[in-house]
Amino acid sequence: MLVAPLLLLLFVPFPASTGNQDPPKATNGELFPWDRMRLPKTVSPIHYDLTIHPNLTTFHFTGVARIELDVHEDTNMVVLHAKQMQISSVLLLAPDGVRPLKVLEYPHFHQLALLSDSVLTKGQMYEVKLEFAANFSDSYHGFYKSSYRTRTGEVRFLASTQFEATFARGAFPCFDEPAFKAKFTIRIIREPRHIAISNMPKVKTVELLGGLLEDHFDTTVKMSTYLVAYIVSDFLSVSKMTQHGVKISVYAVPEKIDQTAYALDAAVKLLDFYDDYFDIPYPLPKQDLAAIPDFQSGAMENWGLTTYRETALLFDPDRSSASDKLAITKVIAHELAHQWFGNLVTMEWWNDLWLNEGFAKFMEYISLDITYPELHVDDFFLGKCFEAMEVDSLSSSHPVSTPVENPMEIQEMFDDVSYDKGACILNMLRDFMTPESFEIGIIKYLKQYSYQNTVNGHLWDSLTNVSDNGWTKWYSDDELDVRTIMDTWTLQEGFPLVTVEVRGREIRLSQERYLKTDNASLTEGFLWQIPLTYMTSASETVHRFLLKGKTDVLYLPEEVEWVKFNVNMSGYYMVHYEGEGWNSIIRLLQNDHTVLTSNDRASLIHNVFQLVSIGKVRLDTALELSLYLSRETEIMAVTQGFGELVPLYKLMEKRDMAALENQMKGYIVDLFRGLIDQQEWADSGSVSERVLRSYLLLFACVRNYPPCVTKATQLFNEWKDSDGNMSLPVDITMAVFVVGARTPEGWDFLFEKYSHSMQMSVKSRMKIAMTVSPLKDKLKWMMEQSLHGEVMKTQDLPDVVVSISKNPIGYKLAWDFLRANWRTLIKKFDLGSNTVSYMVTGVTSQYSTREMLDEIRSFFGSLTEETGSKMRCIQQTYETIEDNIRWMETNLPLKIQQDLEGGCSYKRLGLWFY
Repeated sequence: MLVAPLLLLLFVPFPASTGNQDPPKATNGELFPWDRMRLPKTVSPIHYDLTIHPNLTTFHFTGVARIELDVHEDTNMVVLHAKQMQISSVLLLAPDGVRPLKVLEYPHFHQLALLSDSVLTKGQMYEVKLEFAANFSDSYHGFYKSSYRTRTGEVRFLASTQFEATFARGAFPCFDEPAFKAKFTIRIIREPRHIAISNMPKVKTVELLGGLLEDHFDTTVKMSTYLVAYIVSDFLSVSKMTQHGVKISVYAVPEKIDQTAYALDAAVKLLDFYDDYFDIPYPLPKQDLAAIPDFQSGAMENWGLTTYRETALLFDPDRSSASDKLAITKVIAHELAHQWFGNLVTMEWWNDLWLNEGFAKFMEYISLDITYPELHVDDFFLGKCFEAMEVDSLSSSHPVSTPVENPMEIQEMFDDVSYDKGACILNMLRDFMTPESFEIGIIKYLKQYSYQNTVNGHLWDSLTNVSDNGWTKWYSDDELDVRTIMDTWTLQEGFPLVTVEVRGREIRLSQERYLKTDNASLTEGFLWQIPLTYMTSASETVHRFLLKGKTDVLYLPEEVEWVKFNVNMSGYYMVHYEGEGWNSIIRLLQNDHTVLTSNDRASLIHNVFQLVSIGKVRLDTALELSLYLSRETEIMAVTQGFGELVPLYKLMEKRDMAALENQMKGYIVDLFRGLIDQQEWADSGSVSERVLRSYLLLFACVRNYPPCVTKATQLFNEWKDSDGNMSLPVDITMAVFVVGARTPEGWDFLFEKYSHSMQMSVKSRMKIAMTVSPLKDKLKWMMEQSLHGEVMKTQDLPDVVVSISKNPIGYKLAWDFLRANWRTLIKKFDLGSNTVSYMVTGVTSQYSTREMLDEIRSFFGSLTEETGSKMRCIQQTYETIEDNIRWMETNLPLKIQQDLEGGCSYKRLGLWFY
């Protein structure tokens, strides 16, 4: 390669220094001509011509990338991304001929600088050609190897891609930022025993020397690098056509192809739905769905080739549960929604990831409510908002739209705030605007910005001034401004707590930030524009009011017995009822809880217990409200009751408070005893009823409720005696497996069946059941085996570790394992990833002592930035444990603990919890 003269480097416009570090040095010691994480905008790619040759024997690949460039400013350099890649040749194909380019590498930012000895002129078209080689990734990102074991024990390998968010640069040199959209023409070289699939249909196959084949794929539409995908494997497929003429295919390993029929039908139905709903035709001729044996997340929306974890796509009608069907359908709905939200219209930068993920999560529920009404997805949406609030109630939370720069910060954006809070505020906005106006607005947004990149403001502009008069029901004094309202929900972290005080016909309202902290100053300076909804004992009408200020007053036409705000919890806020407010709600629930919807009841359960955490409500008030649950039958309210009550004894388990812990467990079992006793040990009823049955019987067996343990033991023994051939009702298998795994013989039998099963949903239930076992040596062995990845997949390790951390026998084992294997885990699952965050917060979330907080601080405090010291999940962990400590110290004074050791009736338990 030619060396660029010094004068050339002086000509290259060097950016202003960031001021907090020395000028960057390339790997050869020379000054690197760019010192920013984001790429310069002097040139942009128009088209990539990629040839990739993966070797599934050496686990190495080579490639050639020809990138057509558009030059926006005169320049002598092209800066793009490449990570852990050997670049062997770089040529510039210019209008005046072909010449080599000098290459400088800056690994810290994963950047290459290609330096030319002549100017690349604005408005001219150029190509760069790069030859490169690399090893397959050892993680689940980039171009990585996967494997599976056949029934006969043979291990087979395949290669697959996962490029979101910043991993395309590990597979080929590219402009790896979402705004650098381009078209891609891909060729894959393979052995005849494999097939290759990519974003677009294959147009031809060419025979090469040495018996190799080269598959040529059609050119893609204009898209971001993170959506490129290709797989080399021995998969089989099944296919169907949609009503709009799109070919849908589902790919899986040969021995699991018989589990693809449900996903195929669901994908056909959902793609047709979105095609009609968005009024924008799906732009590609095909859509593939591929089940990958090793996959870190749930699924990925690569345009035309969506990829999935096997458990998120494969369904066996005889062995998969109702919850499996619900989960698989939701995942497919999510990824296909992305073909419009994310792929067709893409966020400008990762700070607005929620424009992709919040919309896709939201559309899961919109689409399935219409296409699969029998799944009753409305019964499960509220849980997403509660999950988001759990994270959003900490001072370490972040705005939905928040600045990010480096890959770790970008990875951290894939969290409950971007997905679940994003979906919940969209749901609130839809209710605010009316569904009809909202649909008009988002279709306008998609059509206006197709094949482009957007920011928050583009969405708000599209939703403003849509033709509907329904908005006046909110606030007639002013013209409504969607941007002004929604900026309060997307540009600041947290969510509001609305306090309601009824005085005669007057309702006094105030708002503040809900925050789990004892530092009041952290709640100051926050103000939301809140679309309030409420109903009263006097009328079934839903009343609406936009709360813009810190306080306001509403006037009722008459005095009422009770008032309920946030109807159906369509708004992303909590409500506190001052004065006699909670007592009136409690009386209502005790007298006739069905006056309120199940979502309203679930939100009341959630709100009252969360208000205990910040000292607004006494615990005995919350427990008194929970007493009505003995008559509750709806899944959302029942599971929320468990969600608030079970953590109370989980905190106690880790403090060796056996007497009080057992009192709390007894209280919960007795509260739900009637509903548990009603459950049949069979597969019957609606999806919600079946999911609830699984939940109740599992809880009852884990809590050693005698009728449940007796029945589960009987069924497990019968199943074991049949060598696993007996057909168990699917919905009760988790409860049966959990009881069976309590003995060494039962555990070993379960593991043996796990090892040879080809039914992914069955394997998943067996795996979790084994983690609930009281056999400490088995728990430790499971984590070690999952780390090795031979019999138990390493992709399942996070679930195994977190599940064991919830086990009263295994919680310390999980923490010790996490510490001992930290470096291996962050290398495999990547710093900042949702998976690492899940393990960190999951393993530590139930600790509530100063001693454990100090131990956890000591470990995480010893990390460097390279090993994760700056990750947000660490701060979340500290805050959660501090909140647990405050909760225990406030609600369980030492003298009360001592009194309880003498015994007390569960019926008096509420008196001992404040």
